[in-house]
Amino acid sequence: MTAPLTDLRPVYVVGIGMHRYQYMSETPYVTLGLTAVREALADAGLEWPQVQSAYVAKAMLPMAPGRPMLRHLGAHGLPIAHVENASASGSTAFRMACVEVAAGLADVSLAVGVDKPAKVGRAEALAGIPSLAGDAIVPFTHFALLADEYARRAGVDGVDIARVALKNHNNAAKNPYAQRRKERTLEEIVGGRPISGSLTALQCTPVGEGAAAVIVASEAAIKALGLDAGRAIRVTASVGRSQSLYPNAASFDANLTRETTAIALAQAGLTPDQLDLVELHDAFSVEELEYVEAMGLCAESRAVHELKEGAFDIGGRCAVNASGGLIGMGHPIGPTGLGQIAEITRQLRHEAQGRQHPNARKGLAHMVGLGAVCYVHILER
Repeated sequence: MTAPLTDLRPVYVVGIGMHRYQYMSETPYVTLGLTAVREALADAGLEWPQVQSAYVAKAMLPMAPGRPMLRHLGAHGLPIAHVENASASGSTAFRMACVEVAAGLADVSLAVGVDKPAKVGRAEALAGIPSLAGDAIVPFTHFALLADEYARRAGVDGVDIARVALKNHNNAAKNPYAQRRKERTLEEIVGGRPISGSLTALQCTPVGEGAAAVIVASEAAIKALGLDAGRAIRVTASVGRSQSLYPNAASFDANLTRETTAIALAQAGLTPDQLDLVELHDAFSVEELEYVEAMGLCAESRAVHELKEGAFDIGGRCAVNASGGLIGMGHPIGPTGLGQIAEITRQLRHEAQGRQHPNARKGLAHMVGLGAVCYVHILER
């Protein structure tokens, strides 16, 4: 039988750091990553030799970028592992760091994500099994079709679905780490460059560069190293799953999200209505609607209606993508899941200046990777 994280040693986020997500630049990836790690060390009040292991998440960089980056902090022999799991790479690295501390194999572990845009192929193209529709059904077409289906099912239209992007752009405008820091109107979003179906460019995530770092520690380390326990945020659930067979195969992401979230909530002993914050994978606007319903934050086909009522705003019933989400904050791939953890930690510490959700105590981070995997974490103050 498997054990939930809560059956092992308690794990706490003690340090967070970011390099702003941005469009492709001449900045070396080493500079991006070190900026985030140094900020996380300073935030935790730790020296680099006190970190006992490191997990480096990336999706587009070449092989083994961690060592050339981390050696600039000093060589003290800590184990370094590289993690690639598509969009969920950072979330997976975070889970591995949590599991190592929870199991007692380390007291302090670093998860850092860093990436720069590059042309990267999908391994399934080399599987030796031809895809009949792979060239026709690209991701934005798939989600445009899902948007049409959602609009029909919920009795709404494409303008209503675009309200997700309106909320998330305007949240990102308040986030100094976001790639898109400009307030938008609904007219701008709907009237933007068409991508597929009702989806426009401002309803799709930009893929850029950046970095995010999170340091986790045990209670013993917090005490022994004199860290500020008042700013430590406990990780009460960590769940990863891959997709199985579903009756409605077109909504595999939502089905996988439903399963993974239910397990994570059970691990933490929570119900969806107890969540104050959710950071979720909104690479396309319709995804947020599908996932908040799959998570149980609202009834099926009700997400647009509750969105329009302000339920998912900062200050609403549950702030969804207070960071700006992937649509507003950006999606540099490797760091994205760790950036979600950093945002939730900042919110639960009540340090998210300009975009603070009132009385935040419980938050959930969710990422899917190529539809094949899903990772959900729950953090509590």
